[in-house]
Amino acid sequence: MANPEVFATSIPARLDRLPWSRFHWLVVTALGVTWILDGLEVTLVGSLSPAIAGPDGLNLTSTQIGLTGSAYILGAVVGALTFGRLTDRFGRKKLFTATVFVYLLATIATGFSWDFWSFMLFRFLTGAGIGGEYGAVNSAIQELIPARRRGFTDLVINGSFWVGAALGATGSIFLLNAELIDQALGWRLAFIIGGALALIIIYIRRFMPESPRWLMTHGRVEEAEAIVAQIEASVERHTGEKLPPHTELASLRLVRRTSTSWLEILSTLIRRHPKRTALGITLMATQAFCYNAIFFTYALILTEFYDIEPAHIGWFMLPFALGNFMGPLLLGRFFDSWGRKPMITLTYGLAGVLMCVTGWMFSQGLLSAPAQTAAWTVIFFFASAGASAAYLTIGESFPLEVRAITISMFYAFGTLVGGVGGPALFGALIDTGERSQILWGYLLGGGLMVLAATVEMKLGIAAERRPLEEVAPPLSLAPEDVP
Repeated sequence: MANPEVFATSIPARLDRLPWSRFHWLVVTALGVTWILDGLEVTLVGSLSPAIAGPDGLNLTSTQIGLTGSAYILGAVVGALTFGRLTDRFGRKKLFTATVFVYLLATIATGFSWDFWSFMLFRFLTGAGIGGEYGAVNSAIQELIPARRRGFTDLVINGSFWVGAALGATGSIFLLNAELIDQALGWRLAFIIGGALALIIIYIRRFMPESPRWLMTHGRVEEAEAIVAQIEASVERHTGEKLPPHTELASLRLVRRTSTSWLEILSTLIRRHPKRTALGITLMATQAFCYNAIFFTYALILTEFYDIEPAHIGWFMLPFALGNFMGPLLLGRFFDSWGRKPMITLTYGLAGVLMCVTGWMFSQGLLSAPAQTAAWTVIFFFASAGASAAYLTIGESFPLEVRAITISMFYAFGTLVGGVGGPALFGALIDTGERSQILWGYLLGGGLMVLAATVEMKLGIAAERRPLEEVAPPLSLAPEDVP
């Protein structure tokens, strides 16, 4: 007698065969805009840090600025773990709506901070909202985008963080212009406006469906089939082409289930995929250290070592941000064609070596502010593509039932190790006023990136153009079909 809890579905194959359409642009717009806001947040604090720390702001030291950066990252860690688990349990759509609402309230509150402690608290809560987005948004992107374009799309969406960074840098130029706006109000308005923009996200996401793959693995196959049928109808309507019948597509046999225990999650990470776990931790921790350490404190480097006026910081952040976005945009296609493993190895390795060289040149006083900014632009052109691919790698490497929580856990662990300590360490090194001390931080960051490149070369997996269910078979796969 057939098991009534086992069912067959071709949902993954139906989603992967779809031509690019207006629906996929909706996914890119509704979900990618999150990273634009994240980039806006990070850049505002980086670019406005001299104003926030100054007499017209909150009178903070460089170390305190570094600590508020760490508070934002720590909040993102807590938010990722909390909301990531809820995303796998209650669905992608519910959680990526709730998390952006948390962000909205917290970042507006940041604009009303009155001292160091209130500013740090609101930065923590803002980070929690953004951190919660990582699992929900990345898992939804990977589950809705066709396999043949998954790498490029995921990299560009994650790289859109730097579109927000460019907007933040440009905005800071005007907000720090004393002739245009009172300097005691400029940095506050920046956070309030950023929070108001989140209302646009909430509106756009009303049109996003729940992930059919998530519904499928939770036994809600009828709902999943209905959503896929709606997507197919939309694609046919907007492309003007009839899709072939899906009856001949490959199907999966799954067992109905509603939840996954923590024990099963840990068993999947430690016993079933230990090498993928080691790879994910390495990629996330190393890129988190480099990005957060350098980006959160670069404005302080410019003001204290190059005597750049706070109002001009944005001009130096802008090319840095644009280089970071152009990396995933121009290199992203090679992650689908040439492959994940060679491209991640190349981008991490090049970024690490160049970072060490730039750090030495800075310590010797060989760089001007424009020259150092140009160096960072080149370095993070490569590093940004690699860092975006780290999220892609983790999402692809583990089963669908635990995708959001694993993305969140790796992000949380990597960020806790590399992201929280990085800004605080560099803030303290900058406070010494010694270039030779800061060099050690740059060498550490570059060395970690080279280490990650080596690990990727040894443990990387070929996930390009392959269905998610082939790269990491679902936990709910019928027992007799488990490879």
